[in-house]
Amino acid sequence: MKETAWNWIDTNRDEITEISDKIWEYAEYGLCEDKSSKLLAETLEKHGFKVKTGVATMPTAIIAEKGEGKPVIAVMGEYDALPNLSNKRVPHKEPLIEGGMGHGCGHNIHGTTALAAAIAAGKALEEHKLKGTIRFYGTPAEENFSGKRIMVNHGLFDDVDAALSHHPGSLNVATLASSNVISGCRFHFYGKSSHAAGNPEAGRSALDAVELMNVGVNYLREHIIPEARIHYVIEYGGGQPNVVPDYARSHYYIRAPEQDLLEPIKERVMKIAEGAAMMTETRLEADIGYGGYHKIPNRVLSEIVTANMRAVGEPQYTSEEYAFAAELAQSIELEDRETALRKNKVPDWEKYVDKDIVTTIFDAWNDGTTSPGSTDVADVSWITPTMEFNTACNINGAPGHSWQFTACSGTAVGHRSLIFAAKTMAGSVLDLLTNPDRVADAREEQLKRLRGKTYDKDPTVEAPLEKARELAKEYMGKH
Repeated sequence: MKETAWNWIDTNRDEITEISDKIWEYAEYGLCEDKSSKLLAETLEKHGFKVKTGVATMPTAIIAEKGEGKPVIAVMGEYDALPNLSNKRVPHKEPLIEGGMGHGCGHNIHGTTALAAAIAAGKALEEHKLKGTIRFYGTPAEENFSGKRIMVNHGLFDDVDAALSHHPGSLNVATLASSNVISGCRFHFYGKSSHAAGNPEAGRSALDAVELMNVGVNYLREHIIPEARIHYVIEYGGGQPNVVPDYARSHYYIRAPEQDLLEPIKERVMKIAEGAAMMTETRLEADIGYGGYHKIPNRVLSEIVTANMRAVGEPQYTSEEYAFAAELAQSIELEDRETALRKNKVPDWEKYVDKDIVTTIFDAWNDGTTSPGSTDVADVSWITPTMEFNTACNINGAPGHSWQFTACSGTAVGHRSLIFAAKTMAGSVLDLLTNPDRVADAREEQLKRLRGKTYDKDPTVEAPLEKARELAKEYMGKH
């Protein structure tokens, strides 16, 4: 069965990498991935999947399936890009579009991995007359509006028996770390404009309110738990210096290991925002956007994925690809690479300090830890046993959400990771389709880790489409 799937991936390698590269070129903002989702949906339809688009109030969301009955095994693919991370396919910083969007988290590969795995496993399902359903979820806006959270709230994962996802990274591992809960908040301050020199007394600066809030939050950092994270940008700060800004806006992410740890921090941030508005005599509108849950790891699924990684075998890179990685690595301090390896407690980290690409396939070592980042894959993990594994797409030590990641995601280095991950995912899907005991084990583990907690669904949740389109225009960059 697996050979059928893996042979299909090898035979169609060029088509798979071409799809990934097209999505890399489209580089679309979350909820606005019109071209990317259309390409994925049409490709799935071409290969015999029943395709639905526009689900859960999101025009760019996809559900496609092949087969029938139980078990239902899901694969999830993302395809949104990030602002200000445009870069050419070169080993140095050179934007393709100045200030434009870029796949600095490898989501062009993320979505294509799931696509290729679903189609390949579907070929095996047909040829070997397997029972069960393979379902592809095209999940928009992971980076900004948590598309999976919206799909979960609409009940779209309720009948899924297990779900798999692949995220490009810098190591090959089916991680067992949990993740932080996240809440995204925008703070709009409204003041009064005036001539900043001629009659400043008549003005009420919205920018002053934003800056005072930021100062207050920065003082708050000393008094929150060390695992929490708060970060922000000023999205709009005014026009000319000689005009007191009557409008300014900041955007915050607040993270903590679990919801009950996040809420007190969010409340204090809100009080600081209200205080800033009082001090400046401006009006505050707080746009408390999406939130999310922490991830429920699953060792059963981790072991299945790791076994398939090893069955596929470590990716083999050419001398040209290693040379590209070596030149790209010159943009990273060796000390930063060492820090990243040590911070993540990579086993035998000393062995990898001089490696630009890490090909080792690791057993997961981080059960019981919490990743400082957040993902809407976590929301799915509360509904069904879920595993998001990593493969080495980015070079060792380069940060996520970086121009280096964008460059790797559009080149042969990223293609190697894509094919390796697609085969791994396809093999894991087939294992789950044909081993009901393992699916039951994964479900039992998930319930134990949930400790009786349940997901609080709100089926009225809608995607903020208008806001997404407005922001997408701001982030297009200079063509």
